Amino acid sequence: MKVGLLGGTFDPPHIGHILIAKQVLDFGGVEEVWFLPNYQHTFQKPAAPALDRLAMTRMISVPHTRVSTIEIDNKLSGQTIDVLPHLPTGNEYVFILGSDQLSSFHLWSRWQELIKKIPFLIFPRYGYPPEPLLENMTLLKDSSLIATDFSSTKVRERVKRGFSIDDFVPKGVGAYIKEHGLYF
Repeated sequence: MKVGLLGGTFDPPHIGHILIAKQVLDFGGVEEVWFLPNYQHTFQKPAAPALDRLAMTRMISVPHTRVSTIEIDNKLSGQTIDVLPHLPTGNEYVFILGSDQLSSFHLWSRWQELIKKIPFLIFPRYGYPPEPLLENMTLLKDSSLIATDFSSTKVRERVKRGFSIDDFVPKGVGAYIKEHGLYF
């Protein structure tokens, strides 16, 4: 099976993640998308506890997707290269990367080795040009593709300011955030 891996902090998950997954399923030639919440943020940025982020990510309900706990179960560093040995055999994998990450891709741990080991499907993000495209990177293109600038940062800011986020996150995430006192 061809699997698209959508890694990230998911702090919190939002409809931008859902739009990416659905459109990669529609236009990216994959049969499933796996959400891979990381155990810790790669660049040591503060984030909600891993188990809270995992619980919220599990609230995403999209056919042909699932949540993988590889990074959290193995307490991985957040470096994508460290995930590869833990992926189940028998599948073909592609890593989904937003175009907003391209300009800093050279800062990823062992990026030159990583790009040789797994192909990357680049999803366009509004306001971020899809460059530089490196070897083994393919830009997802289709005239029906919908790019956005949704971000977890904007969702957290809405929470801090007391605005509703219910239309921007999977069902149940807003209540979870309130119940657990996240992002206030």
